[in-house]
Amino acid sequence: MKQIENIPYVTRENETLCLDLYLPDADAFPLFVFMHGGGLEAGSKTIAKERIVPYLTQNGIAVASLAYRMYPNAKYPDFIEDAAEGVSWLSHHINDYGKCEKMFVGGSSAGGYLSMMLCFDDRWLKAKEPFSVPVSGYFHNAGQPTAHFRVLAERGLDSKRVIVDESAPLFHVGKAESYPPMHFTVSTNDMPGRLEQTMLMLATLRDFGYDQTKITHTVIEGKHCEQDRRRDENGVIEVAYLIHDFVKKWC
Repeated sequence: MKQIENIPYVTRENETLCLDLYLPDADAFPLFVFMHGGGLEAGSKTIAKERIVPYLTQNGIAVASLAYRMYPNAKYPDFIEDAAEGVSWLSHHINDYGKCEKMFVGGSSAGGYLSMMLCFDDRWLKAKEPFSVPVSGYFHNAGQPTAHFRVLAERGLDSKRVIVDESAPLFHVGKAESYPPMHFTVSTNDMPGRLEQTMLMLATLRDFGYDQTKITHTVIEGKHCEQDRRRDENGVIEVAYLIHDFVKKWC
């Protein structure tokens, strides 16, 4: 594996945002773009190196992990703009590091919310088109389909409220004629309402008649994002297997 850390992808006012890139020992590879969790106010791009990078790169998948603006120094939709900018940068520059024909986008928890916003609210990525390497699929890991609780707090609202407006991925379902393949994960003992909201997202996609062969999900035993921490007897994080299988299925 080759790792290149702190690659600048955008400068906003006095802040430069960077990504880390981890490349397999191969001339050609698919790319998985990862956004970390932390409630849009904590977490780091370095968590990818600890959790998913070893298994994915060993199996021929490159990983890019993005930093993005967070509270209290950010506000909606800064973090979504950053995620779109990072994906766009990678689309145009990943082939400087090897041959990449397919790019997949995903994230965990807050990062799953970001991947859903990029998937369903197409204005963010359309503003960056044309892409050199297209987005071939999305991996939404434990994300919030309704208005994110931290966005609600920014507005002075009770963060437990369930609101579906333009800041909610669910609000935008039905606008597109079709979507790329996507996979959802959620836990049996997830954050309050997260399991039910994820099931509502899946039901809404079915109701609009989207191709169900391209929309899959996994319900995982345990607490919120336990799949991001739980290791098997080989030391591999559970979610790394899920990402690997999804990417390889659609390559």
